[in-house]
Amino acid sequence: MNITLKLSGHLVRLPLAIAALAALSACGGLGGGEQATRMNFASAQDRPEGLDPVRRDNAVALASELRARGGRVWCVPFARNVSGIELQGNAGTWWSKASGRYERSHTPEVGAVMAFSATRKMPMGHVAVVSEVVSPREIKIDHANWQRNRISLGMTVHDVSKNNDWSQVRVMSQASAPGRVYPVAGFISKDRG
Repeated sequence: MNITLKLSGHLVRLPLAIAALAALSACGGLGGGEQATRMNFASAQDRPEGLDPVRRDNAVALASELRARGGRVWCVPFARNVSGIELQGNAGTWWSKASGRYERSHTPEVGAVMAFSATRKMPMGHVAVVSEVVSPREIKIDHANWQRNRISLGMTVHDVSKNNDWSQVRVMSQASAPGRVYPVAGFISKDRG
């Protein structure tokens, strides 16, 4: 399997192992935000139906290695790497930046990015990738930094909105505790057309 990287303005195809090492070495000595930006290995290819397990595994491996090196794992580069959605900036800006560029909806689908709105507790917002649609009011998500500097896979989310429109959710951070209600702007996905 090959990964397409953009290096110095040129597209380069590299075997997966070399691409992972190149991404990790680029992250090694950089600080906070720049480090997170360099973690991106998303390509311009359209994502296949559903969640690409190779992309997800690579995103987990990159984030795990970054954390092992003492780096910070952020939600934005993790979501970008898993989904292939090429947006930059804080998570709270993704919904507006996706307008006219990506499909936006209020219905979850596997592989879509769930864009949490900014709140007092999350002033920069949050993004996660839908890994499973369990029912019309329950999904599972993969994301990073919900719990500081950690990757969370298959975390359950319940739609608790009055109109069943996914505008308000509870994230099950612990199996027995549903957590607080968080506002969600919607879901961002690549246009299939």
